[in-house]
Amino acid sequence: MWESFFGIRSQPVKNVIEAKSIKRFARAIGDDSPIYLDEEYAKTSPHGQIIAPPTFPRTLDYGQIEGVEFPKEGMLHGEQTFHYKRPLYAGDEIYCCYELYSFDRKQGKKGALGILKVKQYGCKDQKLEEQIFTSIRTLIFTEKVLKEVEANEKPST
Repeated sequence: MWESFFGIRSQPVKNVIEAKSIKRFARAIGDDSPIYLDEEYAKTSPHGQIIAPPTFPRTLDYGQIEGVEFPKEGMLHGEQTFHYKRPLYAGDEIYCCYELYSFDRKQGKKGALGILKVKQYGCKDQKLEEQIFTSIRTLIFTEKVLKEVEANEKPST
C-alpha cells in the first residue's frame, strides 16, 4: 500500500520551539512541572532554561511526502516512542521531517487492520546531520479505511 514510499523523507520543515507553546502544551496534558512552566525555576535546573515535555514533538510540523495521503477519518493513533539526545529547549529552531517505516496487516476481532509505522526526525540543521530526537509513531487503520485507501490508489505503470 505505502511500501513504494518507504525510505523517502519529507522535506525538512523549520519549527521554532516557543516557551508559551511549551507552557500551553504542559497545561493541556495536565503536567504542572515547573521545568515546563516557571522560567525562574528552570534557570536553577541543570538545563538552565525551560524544556519541553517528552511528548511535545507531537505538535510539530513534519512536512509532507508528495503522493502520501492519510485518511481524514478512521485513522487511530496506536502508540508513539521518543528517543532524545537532549531535551527540546524554548527558543530552539528544529528541522523536522518524517518517513514511512513499515506497514503490516493483522486480523483484528472486527476485521483486518493496517498498522503503519512512521519515523519522525527532529534535527538542529536542515541537512538532518545533527539529530536531537527521533520518534516512531504507530497509526492503525480499520478494514473500512484500508478498503477506501486501496480503492483510491493509483495503478502503478
